[in-house]
Amino acid sequence: MNKTVSICLCLALIVTIPDLSPTHAQSSTSTLPRKVLFIGDSFTYSQGGIYTHLEKLAAATDPPILVTTDKAVAGGAFLKRLWELQQPVKAINTGGFDVVVLQDDIPETTVDSFRQYARMFVDEVRKNKARPVLFMAWAYQRLNWISMADIARAHRDLARELNVDVAPVGLAWQLAAKEQPSLDMYAADREHPSVYGMYLAACVVYATVYGKNPSGLKYAPSGVTPEQVAFLQRIAWQTVSDYRAGRL
Repeated sequence: MNKTVSICLCLALIVTIPDLSPTHAQSSTSTLPRKVLFIGDSFTYSQGGIYTHLEKLAAATDPPILVTTDKAVAGGAFLKRLWELQQPVKAINTGGFDVVVLQDDIPETTVDSFRQYARMFVDEVRKNKARPVLFMAWAYQRLNWISMADIARAHRDLARELNVDVAPVGLAWQLAAKEQPSLDMYAADREHPSVYGMYLAACVVYATVYGKNPSGLKYAPSGVTPEQVAFLQRIAWQTVSDYRAGRL
């Protein structure tokens, strides 16, 4: 992974959307999320950025959800490094966000570090009365000391302790690979997401944050066929539904 640090902070407006997560009751219009921040490394900003794809997915709903997103990202930076850089924390404290999506890269760090700094970020998010969501990424070949099962367990355990939602992206990748192995979630470096992997990640985050099934949304990145879109949308919703029901 590129270790060059690059911080990107963009201010944006998010139109009201329903929050149907397990840790949130059906919200009234006065409490719907309006601003979302993504914190992470190049897994978050590769392939045009998950935030870009999320905006376009939301805009494809009927009626459209006109969503824009903010981001605090750094190449090669796991949550410990992102905390030390201070800009992501400042963004949480000054941005007035309703939802903050936290993406760690456990193969680059340790489970203990993930637990410590995810907890610190979650505390900071809640101090600002926002909703934290843990973005569960994936295992990869370059740093293969930890399996996808172990990454999933680390997120599940911490989410239970902190009572936060998880966007189970890595598990969705795993299911997609099982059902359709020819559709590669990984880019050529076998680490970052391909366009398929990023689109699936965006669909999982969409389903997690909004509590909505992405199936049928017409947005497709360049190079992804309608059949592939339908498959990835189905996988995203199936994974999120099974995860919430405790089947994963």
